[in-house]
Amino acid sequence: MAGDVEAALGTFAKAFAYVETAGFLAEVEWQSSRHFSEFTESDLLREAAWVILCGGFREAVVRRIFDHISLSFFDWESSAAIVASAAVCHSVAMGSFRNSRKLNAIVMVADRIDKIGFETLKSRIIDDPLQELRMLPHIGPITSWHLAKNLGFDAAKPDRHLIQLCDRLGFDDVQELCGSVAAATGYAICVVDIILWRYLARGGGLKV
Repeated sequence: MAGDVEAALGTFAKAFAYVETAGFLAEVEWQSSRHFSEFTESDLLREAAWVILCGGFREAVVRRIFDHISLSFFDWESSAAIVASAAVCHSVAMGSFRNSRKLNAIVMVADRIDKIGFETLKSRIIDDPLQELRMLPHIGPITSWHLAKNLGFDAAKPDRHLIQLCDRLGFDDVQELCGSVAAATGYAICVVDIILWRYLARGGGLKV
């Protein structure tokens, strides 16, 4: 079905104004700087860890402890380094994030990258992003979109806030919603996503 593009653009204008005044433009600039073909091993490790940790937790909570988690995992220098010291990485990270299952999943991601080889895995991800990312531990059908977007893939993630906006404005899915706004504004779909998400999530999804 055709969504209400005019209403979507109105919401996007409010969202951009909020992001600008609330000090979140750095997030927009960061997303704009992502280029899918250029992600590194460090990028993949870091963004996979971020997505894993955010599952079921508020983004603000993860942001507060992510620097310590990063230090615990050698600042995502390499999968080999993490695998070689997996027990130590896990133990140190537990000091700020006491969820052993998620920390183990990060180690398992590093192990998969190390076993396959980063360049081989990167080639597979570029060829089939969502399918290949879903094969990483603790990355599922929804979170694969989140991880792909953070690596620079031009897509929107099916976050509950964006899904609610789709339902309200009559769009079939978040790709159609963000794609329509992107076509009208010239912003990338992934950038439209982060602007709308930050606005909608600011208070748990306020009325637009």
